[in-house]
Amino acid sequence: MTTGNDEFGLAELILEQTADALIYADLQGVILRWNQAACSLFGYRSQEALGASLDIIIPEHLRAPHWAGYHAAMKSGSLKLQGHPTVTRAVHKSGDKLYVEMTFALVKSADGAAIGSVAMARDVT
Repeated sequence: MTTGNDEFGLAELILEQTADALIYADLQGVILRWNQAACSLFGYRSQEALGASLDIIIPEHLRAPHWAGYHAAMKSGSLKLQGHPTVTRAVHKSGDKLYVEMTFALVKSADGAAIGSVAMARDVT
């Protein structure tokens, strides 16, 4: 059991217990981190979301522009929104459409290369 006495354990406790959905995806858009709030917001258990494409939460009509922007950000190492929140559409596991406010950040390696993206989301439906 993690008591939060070490840096990694404390970070995990914080990420898991934050009220906003936290999603981390790698360069290809494969979900590698999905907290409890993401489970509640989108309806997928962690075991279902981890290893899946971000497509599970992106409405089909928004996928092409999403992926164009995602891949451009990974290649350039910068975001258009620069951390400013944006409201967009998302889809719940049930198929219900949601409006979510999201913020995005690139996750970069020690040498400054983008290695993935993290998003924080909350329901504003």
